[in-house]
Amino acid sequence: MTDRLGDRLVTAREEGFVGRRGETAAFRALLAAGRGAVVYVHGPGGIGKTTLLHHFAQLAARAGRPAVQLEASEVRSYEEELAERIPDRPDLVLLIDGLDDPRVARDTVHRELLPRLPADALVALACRTAPPLSWRLDPAWQGLLHLLPLGPLDEAESRELLTRRGVPPAVQKEGLAFTRGHPLALALVADVAALGGEAAGAEPSPQIVRALLASLLEAVPTPLHRAALEASSQVLSTTEPLLAALLQVPDARPYFDWLCGLSAMESGLRGVHPHDLVRDALDAELRWRDAERRAALHRRASAYYQRLFTQDDERARQRAVLADFAYLHRDSPVVGPLLEPVARGAAGAARLDRLTVSPGPVSGGELVEACTIAAIHEGIEAARLVHDWSQRPEAETYTVRGPDGVAAGFYTLVELGGAPPPGGPDDPAVRAACRWLGEHGELRDGERALFVRFWMSRDEYQDVSPVQTLITLRLTHHYLTGHRPALTLLPFADPDFWEPGCAYVDFARLPAADFTASGRRFGVFTHDWRRVPGLAWLAMLTERERAEDPFTVAPPVVSEPLRVLDREAFAEAVRDALRGLVRPDGLRDSPLLGTRLVAGRCAAGGAEETGGTEEAGGTGTAGRTGGAGPKERVAALREAVRAAAAALEASPQDRRAFRALHHTYLRPAGTQARAAELLRLPMTTYRRHLAAGIGRLTELLWQEELEGGGPDAPEGARPGRPPDVTPPEWTGPGPASPP
Repeated sequence: MTDRLGDRLVTAREEGFVGRRGETAAFRALLAAGRGAVVYVHGPGGIGKTTLLHHFAQLAARAGRPAVQLEASEVRSYEEELAERIPDRPDLVLLIDGLDDPRVARDTVHRELLPRLPADALVALACRTAPPLSWRLDPAWQGLLHLLPLGPLDEAESRELLTRRGVPPAVQKEGLAFTRGHPLALALVADVAALGGEAAGAEPSPQIVRALLASLLEAVPTPLHRAALEASSQVLSTTEPLLAALLQVPDARPYFDWLCGLSAMESGLRGVHPHDLVRDALDAELRWRDAERRAALHRRASAYYQRLFTQDDERARQRAVLADFAYLHRDSPVVGPLLEPVARGAAGAARLDRLTVSPGPVSGGELVEACTIAAIHEGIEAARLVHDWSQRPEAETYTVRGPDGVAAGFYTLVELGGAPPPGGPDDPAVRAACRWLGEHGELRDGERALFVRFWMSRDEYQDVSPVQTLITLRLTHHYLTGHRPALTLLPFADPDFWEPGCAYVDFARLPAADFTASGRRFGVFTHDWRRVPGLAWLAMLTERERAEDPFTVAPPVVSEPLRVLDREAFAEAVRDALRGLVRPDGLRDSPLLGTRLVAGRCAAGGAEETGGTEEAGGTGTAGRTGGAGPKERVAALREAVRAAAAALEASPQDRRAFRALHHTYLRPAGTQARAAELLRLPMTTYRRHLAAGIGRLTELLWQEELEGGGPDAPEGARPGRPPDVTPPEWTGPGPASPP
């Protein structure tokens, strides 16, 4: 029987202590050694630092050593009153909690208190952050300072804690999923469960959220700081430019620096992010308190990622990590389960970061690894096809490697036309794909379809896994930033499982291209990038992410059916467009208005618009593309022609051809004779330069047409945007007549 209430509390606290076996063993060893040491316990708020210090005090008492427990706020200076509370004994154990209290200078403990303690005293300090670098680099601390970073409890320890607090087994599963082993959160789950409330789940109760936020987060200086914290909970990782876009401020440096200093934030290769528990708590609070603001943050994040894909700088495109864009779709009941490695937040992103994709097509030993994986899952014939395709110029194989450097998966891409490549392997999958492409693909000269012939994880095959997720993201990167295909064909060994997810991302089921290989029937899905270009596709996904029923958001289409012109018809349409370029209605009936060239530029214009103040509820690129009217399409066509002309002007070998175009169509002289006179050229030379200019301009526009149109076309495959080549309004008789 205990005589005092304090003794009963100590006993109850000890009986409720679980886990921390490694920390306990380390402290016991220091107690037994009897030498001076400073144990520095650090971790985010609510992780169990105070509880561990209480446990250390009990261990000291059992070892017969006097233990003194202090709050850091009591150590403002080494005054006589404090000295009286700390006995001058060589076996002293001193425990100081809350060293991150803003009223306390850690230097007071470091420089004034600790040096005055007995040489063999054992000290335990608790703080949210690691000790300053100066402590760790100071030679005087070598061998004296012992760091004990605290992390979450494991599943068994978490279950034990809930059991000891009387949480029924039926309630524990959801509590474990939400708390992720965080001791304070587990205790709060037990408290709410004891009161008959709903402890956790898909929508954790506001009581838990508010209690977690009150304990885990520092005081928020201003509403904009709070907004920065909320914003960081909605994206996979936060960078300073992204934070500026989310807050809609020109300079986010003060808020980003503040986030970096929070104990609840963690840093990584991608930027900073909240501890997963803090993220969950903030997200649940924002969802409960202001769902519209949460949706607005998602729109701004999506617009930011899309804008990166419109930039010419390839490094900026590489920074547009598709995992971040995919993370915005984590709540989708359709694709959320398929994105599980990404949806797990920082832990999932860390698993993806430990995987790498080969920088280029593989050969030699890496190709052998890919063939081995194919043989494991699809048989020897599949392995032979992987090898044979990888020897062909139209095919490439890439491997995914784990942290051990061993291949963990691979994928093989094959570029196809309307017929199997001459001399290529006899592949039933390619035969079926080419048969459909020849009958329905509408491929023109220079256009190719991208067939993802093989894709698989070594351990999970085509099941949801980090390797599968990384392959999916890398394939998307190919579609958006590589040499864009006209169509993509993607086969699945289990098409029924993947069909809802494919429908969400606008990959349509294509039974006519199904094939049988290795005794298994594969189902094929396709997306036509000519009809829904990359930026319009990303914007459609943004709209679907925020829609209650994603399938009510139709894929964006131009207001008229897309016109698929062959090279000759396209060239004739370009010549006609040049003749009508400066007339107000000169492009009204151009066949180019319905092409991929113009559709892509309308989509890009819509993506740029989403980067502004979308609080009014704009529909983004998806709505823009679907509703692009005649004026928008005419403006996009004019911009395409002028951008191509500017590319000619910037090229020394094309500059003479550009001048002939300029005086004939961009700033027309009125007649060919006058244009030749301005250029000081004989008529025959002028016409030769003009023909060269029309040919080169047509070539650039045709390449943009094949690549998908718009400023998101690959570097080098599209003309650059001109600084200012808009001609003045022409009031003369019209452009010089063509040769």
